[in-house]
This record gives sequence, structure tokens and C-alpha cells, in this order.
Amino acid sequence: MLFASLFLAGVLVLVTCAVQFSGLVGLSWVMRRRYMRHPEQLTGRASQGATIVMVVLGLFMLHTIQIWLYALTYLALGQFDAVEPALYFSTSTFTTVGFGDLILTEDWRMLAAAESANGFLLIGWSTAFLVAVSARVRMFEAEIEQSDSQ
Repeated sequence: MLFASLFLAGVLVLVTCAVQFSGLVGLSWVMRRRYMRHPEQLTGRASQGATIVMVVLGLFMLHTIQIWLYALTYLALGQFDAVEPALYFSTSTFTTVGFGDLILTEDWRMLAAAESANGFLLIGWSTAFLVAVSARVRMFEAEIEQSDSQ
């Protein structure tokens, strides 16, 4: 069962990374489309804040999808008999909190370990993206202000 657990973990890692990559490309596309046509919308604290909030909500949505993928897998494997405990377990595992009040059977516990490592990396990837977006928004605003002052 170890190899089945590791194989399934590998598949889920690939799928969640594809979700992450697609989501980040989509968020980048939305931001480019919005601000390349109307760069004046990026000036001002409210607009900067709205952009950052939009990105944060988008990232949260990506992680929600990824957590649900693991939760539905746990349900399909018969590890939980209802959605709520599967979702709770997946969320606490993905975020590396791992309360330990719910556990998988020995056959599938490596899947939970892989989810934890996967979640740690995906959340880190999201953090790096958010930092890059924040820096770019501020840099873009500075360029607009500089061109306006000339």
C-alpha cells in the first residue's frame, strides 16, 4: 500500500501544482489586462489595496481548490465518512497545522505527509507571488507618478 499511497500523492502533487500555476498565470493575466489598458487606475492607495486584496482572494481560492482535491480523495478512499471531517483534516494538513485529532489509516498516512509538504511549498509559492505583485504595483505606481511630474 505504500507505493499506492506515494503514487497517488505524486498525482495529487502534479494536479495541485498545475492548479497553482494556472491560477497564477490567470491572476497575472487579469492584472495585466486591467492595468495595461488603464494604468491610471493603479495610482492611489485604495487602488493598490484593491489590487492586493484581489490577489490575496485569488490565492485563497487556489488553495481552497487544492484542499478540496485532497479532501475528496480522502472521501473516495473511505478514510472519512463525511465531507466535514475530510475537509477539516485536509485543511489542517495542507496548512501544516496538523492537529492530530483526526488521522488516516496506516495504509494512507504517507498521503497526508505528502499533502503537508505540498501545501507548505504551494503556500510559499503564493507568498512569493504576493510579494512580487506588491513590489510591482508600487514600482508601477512610481513610474506613473514620475511620468506625470515631467
